[in-house]
Amino acid sequence: MSVLSVLRITLAKDLRMEWRSKDAINSMLFFALLVVVIFSFSFDLTADESRQIAGGLIWVALLFAAVVALNQTWARELRNQVLDAYRVSPAPAESLFLAKTIGNFLFVAILELLMTPLFIVFYNLRSIGPVYQLILASVLGNWALVVNGTFFGAMSIRTRSREVLLPLILFPISIPALLAMVGATTSTLTGEGSAHLSLVFLAVYDVVFTLLGLFLFETVLQAE
Repeated sequence: MSVLSVLRITLAKDLRMEWRSKDAINSMLFFALLVVVIFSFSFDLTADESRQIAGGLIWVALLFAAVVALNQTWARELRNQVLDAYRVSPAPAESLFLAKTIGNFLFVAILELLMTPLFIVFYNLRSIGPVYQLILASVLGNWALVVNGTFFGAMSIRTRSREVLLPLILFPISIPALLAMVGATTSTLTGEGSAHLSLVFLAVYDVVFTLLGLFLFETVLQAE
């Protein structure tokens, strides 16, 4: 089977299962909503102050919420030995990795679309810089989170404490990307400085870790 055909079938299966259960979306939405509401009531911020901290708040909330979805994505494959079936099948391992990554990217993007109006209302946000930079930061930042999260989620799925192990591995390696996401978002919201360097860094980060994931995923999949 070709990479594209296996990717399409696996992605369609994951999207269909999420549509029926909505486990990942509901869990992520509940967690992110708690962060938004708690912080909005904890601080009495002006519009300028909100723009200064919104970038960090948005991405930290998405990072923690994404871990919930990443754990559930691989946990599903342990049921009925689905992951073992992937291991013995002739399907390319790269297609499974890409399908899982794209699926997680779509889940996080949906969460972001649902949360954006709430961030605007609760924090009185308005972009002073170009809006397209926010869109680019969102796309590149989401991919940076899920490509590493999907890879390390597969590494930790067979461990007893996978819910704890995944954040311990993912958060440190995501710090450079997280700083770039926050920098690009804050620069665009406040109109201070340029977001171009952060966006270029995110693009390079995405390419490097996507290639590493594709190259190493078969070893991770076949590991006991």
